[in-house]
Amino acid sequence: MFSFFKSKPAPEPDLPAPALPAVKPHAPLPPDEPANVDATVARPGWAQRLKQGLAKTRGRLGGQFFSLFGVGRKIDAELFDELETILITADIGVDATQILLDTLQKKVRREGLTEAVDLQVALKQALVAMLSPLQAPLDVTSHKPFILMLAGVNGAGKTTTIGKLAKLYQAQGLSVLLAAGDTFRAAAREQLQVWGERNNVTVVSQEKGDSAAVIFDAIQAARARGIDVVLADTAGRLPTQLNLMEEIKKVKRVIEKAAPGAPHEVLLVLDANTGQNAVAQVKSFDDALGVTGLVLTKLDGTAKGGAIAAIAQARSAPARPIPVRYIGVGEGVDDLRPFDASEFVDAIFQFEAA
Repeated sequence: MFSFFKSKPAPEPDLPAPALPAVKPHAPLPPDEPANVDATVARPGWAQRLKQGLAKTRGRLGGQFFSLFGVGRKIDAELFDELETILITADIGVDATQILLDTLQKKVRREGLTEAVDLQVALKQALVAMLSPLQAPLDVTSHKPFILMLAGVNGAGKTTTIGKLAKLYQAQGLSVLLAAGDTFRAAAREQLQVWGERNNVTVVSQEKGDSAAVIFDAIQAARARGIDVVLADTAGRLPTQLNLMEEIKKVKRVIEKAAPGAPHEVLLVLDANTGQNAVAQVKSFDDALGVTGLVLTKLDGTAKGGAIAAIAQARSAPARPIPVRYIGVGEGVDDLRPFDASEFVDAIFQFEAA
């Protein structure tokens, strides 16, 4: 269902619950599929879509890895120098690359490895070990409503991610409400409205006004209607826009007043195309909001998928690791899935079909 909620901007002090207007029913839109799709042709499974989505990242590594780890080549200093260049070129980052190389060198000495082909297996294992701390599926059933606040820079894909998450949670049998908290960009509200109609969920929105007010109303509406999950959009902003960073802090404070203990998850949406810059974004938004989870989008459009290793290393112990809750590898509504370190690395290393 789809609805507009009109409200005045909400101040930070405690507010009485707003009156909730009736929700007007709307007919759901047709499925989000091109008209020429043959319904008898099954879509590839997730493993295959993940592999296809990481094709550019894999392509950047594939040819070089074939020559580096070719049969008959021996492990020597030159091989490690070449491997260092390849990993940095793949946007894995200097620090993460150094840790991977140190891990491999220790394994070579410990196990007496001599063949380069054995080093490829060891590299894959080391990369899985580095990324595994980021693997932590999100449980949205611990609170009702479970309130997710999404943040990120302009163009990272927050609004699309919200629509995909709504579909994902609905598939789990949960009811969802969307809060159109990006009150600066009219297209964001319209986009959420389309998702709301397509998925038959309520959208709380207002044409102008305060983002915090919209989300406050959405939480009250979710409580009144027994909704399971609230997905709260916010306007995109750069970490250098200090006034906007202060504003998003206010949004979080209002959420806390509307529902003590909320938001239950602060998701930072990252565009994989930003590569190493994602590390700086994580730090800035975490300092401002206390980010609890990451979403890495648009992996299918970049060769910089290795940046996830840089994110892992930047947040390694003793720092608090921020899990990658979801990754996106396509434009389809089901192309956003929970992050699995082994699946991710397997898809990168399947060079034979790249």
